[in-house]
Amino acid sequence: MGLLNGKTAVITGSSRGLGFAIAQAFAREGANVVLAARTESTLRHAVEMLKEQGVQAESFVCDISNAVEVEALANAALAAFGKLDIWVNNAGIGAPYGHTFSSSSKNFVNVVNTNIIGVYNGSSAAMNYFIGQGSGKLINLLGRGADGPVPFQNAYASSKAWIKAFTRTLAKEYASRGIEVMAYNPGLVLTEMLTQVDVVPGFEKKVQPLNTIIRLWANPPEIPAKKVVWLASSATDGKTGLIVNFMTPWFMIRGLVKELWRKITRKPNTLPTINVHTVEK
Repeated sequence: MGLLNGKTAVITGSSRGLGFAIAQAFAREGANVVLAARTESTLRHAVEMLKEQGVQAESFVCDISNAVEVEALANAALAAFGKLDIWVNNAGIGAPYGHTFSSSSKNFVNVVNTNIIGVYNGSSAAMNYFIGQGSGKLINLLGRGADGPVPFQNAYASSKAWIKAFTRTLAKEYASRGIEVMAYNPGLVLTEMLTQVDVVPGFEKKVQPLNTIIRLWANPPEIPAKKVVWLASSATDGKTGLIVNFMTPWFMIRGLVKELWRKITRKPNTLPTINVHTVEK
């Protein structure tokens, strides 16, 4: 019997990367999944892959910065499966690496619209339904910056700090409603968002240490996705306000030891390296 048998879950930003891995992990545990993303072609392909594996899956093209479209996403999940139990606000983007004002304000606004307004819209749509039924799991994804400022990544980092505060506040406001509002920081995930790095001119060399960080602590999306299953399961019943970090001190120490052993034994690095793209303002 799966941990999520009979549950219906919506995952935003789930046509690829961590979002798709979460959808796969949920499906393996018996959940019906609704994938949402902006690009129809990649979304359709992702759902077809799941259905070929016998998964109950549906897709919905959605711009999460648009509240009307997000409400329609929630209604589509209800129409497809008759219920809504889990909502994962996974979709997120970054801005070019560099000084806050060395990049176009459009890049900053795009991050705000996706990472902040998108999480607000998704949370609103989910909570409106969860409050009525007296149960539900709302899981918001964090990232670097949730615990403090990150120079040269101000847009992304600040958005994650906002999500953490927003999640904690929601959890306190609705603590007596039978709903779990939680946040999860998956650490460094081997997706295009990590390996395809946009920088403003003059910052190309500053991001090169990321290759070492990837060797130490990055994981394929399937690994951190497993923890999201736990968050969505009955194991977190009554634990609203829970904030979980994948990168524990023990995990970081283990990464250092593994990299040291790789160098001692002269084993080749099998992880991808970053591709740096210089973008103009």
